[in-house]
Amino acid sequence: MERRPTIYDVAKVAGVAASTVSRAFARPGRVNAETAARIFEAARELGYRTTALPGLTTSRSRTLALVVTDITNPFYAEIIRGAHEAAAELGYTLSLSHTQEDADIERAWIEHELGTVEGVVLASSRMSDSTIRMLAKQKPVVVLNRRLPEVPCLLVDNARGMRRALEHLGELGHTSVTYLAGPEASWTDGIRWQALREAGFELDMRIRRVGPTQHPTIDAGFARVREIMSQPTTAVIAYNDVLAIGVIKGLRRMGVGVPDDVSVVGVDNILLAEVVEPELTTVAAPLRAQGETAVRNLVAMVGGAVSSRQPLVLPVTLVVRRSTAPRSRKAASPARVPSAAGPTTLP
Repeated sequence: MERRPTIYDVAKVAGVAASTVSRAFARPGRVNAETAARIFEAARELGYRTTALPGLTTSRSRTLALVVTDITNPFYAEIIRGAHEAAAELGYTLSLSHTQEDADIERAWIEHELGTVEGVVLASSRMSDSTIRMLAKQKPVVVLNRRLPEVPCLLVDNARGMRRALEHLGELGHTSVTYLAGPEASWTDGIRWQALREAGFELDMRIRRVGPTQHPTIDAGFARVREIMSQPTTAVIAYNDVLAIGVIKGLRRMGVGVPDDVSVVGVDNILLAEVVEPELTTVAAPLRAQGETAVRNLVAMVGGAVSSRQPLVLPVTLVVRRSTAPRSRKAASPARVPSAAGPTTLP
């Protein structure tokens, strides 16, 4: 009877130590991408099999991974819904993970689960470019909300969205706008801030940045209001809708009217944007379409299709509601902000 190949056989053919082979199988993210590829190719040549080996499972799992940074953020609800519906239609199961805005947690989860899935969708990943590239060499990967050369990406037109929001405020007479930033590791946040600065220069509007905000939640937006109002401003554009909702609640707690004194704009057009009072003006992104398109492209890659390395960019629209209005002559300023603003957390 022919002897089955062992890990030592793979190590000899690949020209590495057996411990490196073991690490490549168990924790692929910890091994150089070229070395890992050489190990996996040697395993294929020898017919070596292990249930934990990426790309060498004996049967297809028909499972895809969707990794989001914060499952409690309503922004991801429609992405998850679109991804789930597309996966079900194509006969796949979707494995969902949230990583608490932490790159280390994200990487550890992927390393643990990589051998059990056929492909990965990374939604707003906080991992480094090199880590994502290494992952993409081992399994099909689609990245959302981040541009990364050599890896298939799906974006929304952030630059256009920010410019349209600023144009809207400019049309209402606002000349001083504060941007409430999102997480420092967010690629999207950087693109939005750059777009606002460029558009502000062209439109002759003063743009100021407050942040970053590591966890962009309603509480975080509420807590940033004093800092926002420490300098004169008549309008705020927040990194996302939940931050914007927190800003509205904080301004009202301080006795600052929205939009009478300060106009507020969010991004994403989540369901809560229509529930908050006043209803939130926001840059609407096609979130469900993002999730659906990402899964369809990923399944095609799993099937052997060669994906374009040029990012697919989805359009955005500005939804105007009652949180923005013409600039008031008595616009809020530090002198008008009450000295006692109440608690710094939501009741």
